[in-house]
Amino acid sequence: MTTASSGWQHQFIQTNKIRLHYVTQGEGDLVILLHGFPEFWYSWRYQLPVLARHFKVVVPDLRGYNDSDKPSSGYDIDTLSEDIVGLIQNLGYRCAHIVGHDTGGMIAWNLAQKFPQYLQNLVLLNAPHPQRLFREFSSNLDQLRRSWYLLAFQIPGLPEWLIQSNLRQFLQDWFQKQAIRKAAFSSETLGIYQAALEKRGVLSAAINYYRQLLSPQDWLSNSDRKLLPIQVPTLVLWGEDDTVLSPNLALGFERFVQAPFRLKFVPECGHWIQQEVPKIVNRELLDFLRQSKPAFS
Repeated sequence: MTTASSGWQHQFIQTNKIRLHYVTQGEGDLVILLHGFPEFWYSWRYQLPVLARHFKVVVPDLRGYNDSDKPSSGYDIDTLSEDIVGLIQNLGYRCAHIVGHDTGGMIAWNLAQKFPQYLQNLVLLNAPHPQRLFREFSSNLDQLRRSWYLLAFQIPGLPEWLIQSNLRQFLQDWFQKQAIRKAAFSSETLGIYQAALEKRGVLSAAINYYRQLLSPQDWLSNSDRKLLPIQVPTLVLWGEDDTVLSPNLALGFERFVQAPFRLKFVPECGHWIQQEVPKIVNRELLDFLRQSKPAFS
């Protein structure tokens, strides 16, 4: 299906024993944009056509979201990373520029450390390093207060029921009230997110990301995991007025990276950085990604 007004295409691909829906536009070096909670490909609507002037841009609905498959399992960070490795391979590429926001950024971190051969560059937007997030939970009361919802999501069934019973209000609270640039989330935009979350199985799948993240097995596995240094150029963009994630989570990233590294705080911007300040994000992405030599096959 092609959206005539935009030029992008909706397609499906098999990867890691599931089928992912993705939107794509452009040709050349591969750029993959990974969304966070509770979004889907649409959160990158401002980046897709701009990056597509120079790259082949692929924006998947992650496992469980919108029109992608919604299996009952596979929401741990390693399986989610393997979904993206399979996506790169089945698109016919050796590696890709990986850009991730929120939980999509946590997948991107894991890709860079566990599957570095598949990355050309790494970009994180308001996305904490998973191990750093675990540490902050146990030692930082401010971050624990900001992340209260992660604990609430651990209760089986109840979060889904509460959110479904008043989905529109949930989305207003989640997106619009927490945004600094509130115009990014019009009534029409919230309606598009609502339609995606109303699809059968999506809400439970999205919450399962956090249930898996904080499961005792994954908690111990990630907190004890020996981290290999990241060997690809890395850019971190962080809306400094994020009410979901403390700006402290962005500090010290350079300890994980043995390659060119840059951190940029964006003032008067909240958690939803690529939607709140798309022109700034687009400029930074183009400047960073276009420095690299092509690596597509």
